[in-house]
Amino acid sequence: MAQVQLHPSNSTAAVIVTHNRVELLRHSLEIIAQQTHSVQWIIVVDNGNDPSVEKLLNEVAGSRAVYVPSATNLGGAGGFALGFLTALARGAQAIWCADDDGRPADIHVLKTLFDVAHKHKLAEVSPVVCDINEPDTLAFPLRQGLTWHRKVSDLEGEFLPGIASLFNGALISAQAMELIGVPDYRLFIRGDEVEYHRRLARSGLAFGTCLRTAYLHPNGSAEFHPILGGRMHTQYPDNEFKRFFTYRNRGYLMNQPGMRKLLPQEYARFAWFFLVQRRDIAGFKQWLRLHHLGRKERFERP
Repeated sequence: MAQVQLHPSNSTAAVIVTHNRVELLRHSLEIIAQQTHSVQWIIVVDNGNDPSVEKLLNEVAGSRAVYVPSATNLGGAGGFALGFLTALARGAQAIWCADDDGRPADIHVLKTLFDVAHKHKLAEVSPVVCDINEPDTLAFPLRQGLTWHRKVSDLEGEFLPGIASLFNGALISAQAMELIGVPDYRLFIRGDEVEYHRRLARSGLAFGTCLRTAYLHPNGSAEFHPILGGRMHTQYPDNEFKRFFTYRNRGYLMNQPGMRKLLPQEYARFAWFFLVQRRDIAGFKQWLRLHHLGRKERFERP
């Protein structure tokens, strides 16, 4: 599958999805625009349909700016799907993902990703995702071997195969998208990146995480709760809206090829978390209900 491998000569489009966070977006745009590896198009999908976003994008990106407003909030999944298709329509050979509340750690991130992808013959490569306020802390727990880590300094080596954080700084070849498609709009938020990772893993393409460079993002590890002495984690977002999409979408995910083998573990982990650790019978019933909706592919929104 040599034709789908990333190459430093690839024309590249950065795709950023935003929604009513124009001041945060500025930080992301500025560092993307300054990358030492050239970015031919800087595409912003604006779920807030805000004229100030277009003004900011033109100010920072100039002739490279591609503004894609949406009168409908497409969520992260729909926003990235629209952004990826826009990039492909422009002729991009590689797509670099970003969001409005995170940013590449420095101006060399894209170059490093291409270098590592070329060296390891990858179709996709991601940076380590670090806490934007404490860069040695991982923004999300990361497993290396059988061990979950929360510190960058605990990670070993240059490259972690078969594991990637999508869409925080991920670099994907355009031809890989012919095999894995674009994100599923039905998921809206939460789990869309896991579902995309599922497709990537089943495609047979080589991918992974470059441990030499980072993408900075608000810390999301607080909603990942350790159980059984830290040998496993469960996810418990801090509000009902996020929990609805997280658990409903997990139900859908666990019913997909490549994920079904994890279903017994899924039930065991969340039963332990709600019934033993939290003693929250109502919470477990809600989790079961939402999980069932996802398994039945009922994608109505609250």
